[in-house]
Amino acid sequence: MKFGQSWISSGLPLPFVVTVTITRRMAGILFRASDGVTIVGGGNVTRTAVNEALTLAPRLVAADGGADRALGLGLRPEAVIGDMDSISAKARTAIPADSLHRIGDQDTTDFEKCMGAIAAPLRLAVGFSGPRADHALAVCNALVRFADRRCIVIGARDIVFAAPGRLDLPLRAGTRVSLFPLAPVRGESRGLAWPIDGLDFAPQGRVGTSNRATGPVTLEMSGPGMLVILPRRVLRQAAAALAPGLPADPPAPATVRGE
Repeated sequence: MKFGQSWISSGLPLPFVVTVTITRRMAGILFRASDGVTIVGGGNVTRTAVNEALTLAPRLVAADGGADRALGLGLRPEAVIGDMDSISAKARTAIPADSLHRIGDQDTTDFEKCMGAIAAPLRLAVGFSGPRADHALAVCNALVRFADRRCIVIGARDIVFAAPGRLDLPLRAGTRVSLFPLAPVRGESRGLAWPIDGLDFAPQGRVGTSNRATGPVTLEMSGPGMLVILPRRVLRQAAAALAPGLPADPPAPATVRGE
């Protein structure tokens, strides 16, 4: 496995041979954006969550049946990506044919297909965190395997994303910070009530849930594999930390319809 420069520059030793595979391409890039992209899935989706995501990531893409969820909220996705086994016939007719991108691969989920086919500085994913536990776990797996593609999954109470090599989070004291490894990984921290320096994390070993910020937090990880779980109320801060070049207040999406 080859790490990007952000991993190498941390200078932290790897405690084990890390076997995470960072997936970079599958069917090729089907949707490009210079600003953030909101991905709507077929799970539980609320207007509040979608509007919150679109405020930060104004381009809208649906994962297969997520197109029906988006249309039901009066939004028309710029693209639909997936194996097209759950999108309705009504949604197919409401969206231009050249915006429907079928990827027939049955070895990957629709979320993985979107991660591989979207090129953007940041992705915010809504409708992927439940109610099925197996689907939620598959999404977490994909976050780690596509660790070089910044994505925040928005749930009912929490947000989750893969930790980059270095992360600077402007958090208030008392904010819950949970770290959950999906591969053996080590790290260093500043601003946590219980520092992680020198600790070996692994999915079958030590995890780091329910830590607490004492103020702004800096994390440096030895390699990919760590998930960061934060309260949903700090979504804006997390988005700014993962994609600092994006505007703080991007324009409203042009795809909103009043139907």
